[in-house]
Amino acid sequence: MRTQVVIIGAGPSGLLLGQLLANSGIDAVILERAERDYVLGRVRAGVLEQGTVDLLDEAGVGARMHAEGLPHDGISLAYGHELHRIGLHDLTGRRVMIYGQTEVTHDLMSEREASGATTIYSAGQVQPHGFDGASPYVTYEKDGTTHRIDCDFIAGCDGFHGISRKSVPPDALRTYERAYPFGWLGILAEVPPADHELIYANHPRGFALCSMRSECRSRYYVQCPLDDKVEAWSDERFWDELRRRLPAEAADRVIAGPSFEKTIAPLRSFVAEPMQFGRLSLVGDAAHIVPPTGAKGLNLAASDVRYLFEGLREHYRDRSPAALQAYSSRALARVWKAVRFSWWMTTMLHRFPDTGAFGQRIQEAELDYVVHSRAASTALAENYVGLPY
Repeated sequence: MRTQVVIIGAGPSGLLLGQLLANSGIDAVILERAERDYVLGRVRAGVLEQGTVDLLDEAGVGARMHAEGLPHDGISLAYGHELHRIGLHDLTGRRVMIYGQTEVTHDLMSEREASGATTIYSAGQVQPHGFDGASPYVTYEKDGTTHRIDCDFIAGCDGFHGISRKSVPPDALRTYERAYPFGWLGILAEVPPADHELIYANHPRGFALCSMRSECRSRYYVQCPLDDKVEAWSDERFWDELRRRLPAEAADRVIAGPSFEKTIAPLRSFVAEPMQFGRLSLVGDAAHIVPPTGAKGLNLAASDVRYLFEGLREHYRDRSPAALQAYSSRALARVWKAVRFSWWMTTMLHRFPDTGAFGQRIQEAELDYVVHSRAASTALAENYVGLPY
C-alpha cells in the first residue's frame, strides 16, 4: 500500500490531522493499535481553547460541539474561604468551550468513517522506518500478517508511550521533565455541577477542581498523595473531602451522587526536542505532557496539528518546504509557553511537601494579586483561553 501521509494513532490529534488533510485532498492512512471502541471510550480533557474550537470548525466537525457544548466566559479561583471570578471574555474577548475529548473523538471518527478514509484499528507492532531518508514507510501486523505502507511523511500522534518517539535515535533527542509529588483523584458522576463555570481551589488540605462535562455530568478532582489507592476512597469520603476544600458558598452547591469513574492520575511536565526528525513529526503527547491544571493537553495537540497541517498543505499545494521545515520550532515556541503556564498554575494552587505555613501565605498573596490586578488577571485569562497560533 502507498499513501502520502501515515498517521500513527487515532486519538483526537491523529483524527483531526487526518480530517484536515482529507479536506485538502491529501491522502492519509491512520494506524491505531487499539480497537475502535476502546479509543472512543477513553475519558480525557474537556476544556477547549478558542483556537481548538476554530480548528474543529475548519475540519467540518463543529456542529454538535456548538449544539451541545458549554461556552464559558470565566473561571473562579477559590482561596481564603472566598470565590473570585476571572472574566475570560471580558479580559480577552475570547472564551473556552466545555466539550469532552470523548465527544471530539466521536465527531472526528464519524466524519472520517463517512468519508471512506482508511483507518486501521488493532494494528499490532507498528514501526516507522526510513524517516531519515527520502522513502519512509511503516510496518504493522494485522490478523497474523505483516503489512507495509510506503509514504512521503509520518505523523506520530500515538501518545507518550507510543512507538514514534521511541523510534528516534536517543542521541537525536533531548528531553526535559518534572514530576510532581502528588496526583489528582478524579471522579465522574451524573450530578449537576456545583457552579456554571470551573472552580480552581487552593486550600491548606490541597487543591480541588470543580468541572463538568455537561449540565448533568460533573467532573471533580482533589489533590492526593501519589501512593494513595482508589479503593481507599469511597464516594462518601470523596464528597466530604471536596466540600472541605471549597468555600462554603460553593460547598453548599455540591450535589453528591454515585461515581461511575474514579481514577488517580500522576502529574508531570515533559517536553522532547526537537519534534521533527527527517520525515517523522511528533504531535501532541508523543512530544510533550503538561499537568492538567492549565487545561492545555488536548489544546497543545491541536496547535501541533495546525502547524503540521499547514506545513504538509504547503508542501503538496505550493511545493514549498518552508512551513514543514519550521514545524518543530513553531510548535515548541507555543509548547513551552503552555508548559510555563501549566507549571505556574500548578505551583500556585497545590500543596507541596515543603509548602508549609509560609508557602501557603505566599500562594494566597499570589492569588490575591492575580485576582485584584487587571494586568495579572489578563495574563492568566489570555493564557487560559489560548495564545495565538
